[in-house]
Amino acid sequence: MIRVTKTEERLQSIITIDGDLSGEHVEVVETSCSQAESDGKPVQLHLRDVTTVDHAGRMLLSRLAERGVRLTGSGVYTSYLVQAVTSAKERDRSPLPASKRLADLDKRPL
Repeated sequence: MIRVTKTEERLQSIITIDGDLSGEHVEVVETSCSQAESDGKPVQLHLRDVTTVDHAGRMLLSRLAERGVRLTGSGVYTSYLVQAVTSAKERDRSPLPASKRLADLDKRPL
């Protein structure tokens, strides 16, 4: 089950998700975000009471982040998931080669 709510603010559109971000629900969320983007305002996708995110859901979050949709989450799991997706996006945009980024991680103090 999924519930998708769209809130229009003056400067942005907010899509709020409650339920499962998996299976056929992924398409519903992607369509909702695409429609919100067509309005020309920035879009925020807020994962509020999301209980399940499968591989397709994670891939959707990555695609949306690449398109510039701002991801937010409430709760431990969704906050971690948003951080993981957005951190991966930032790593991919780094001008340093992957081998250099990994080497730098090894040098960080524990």
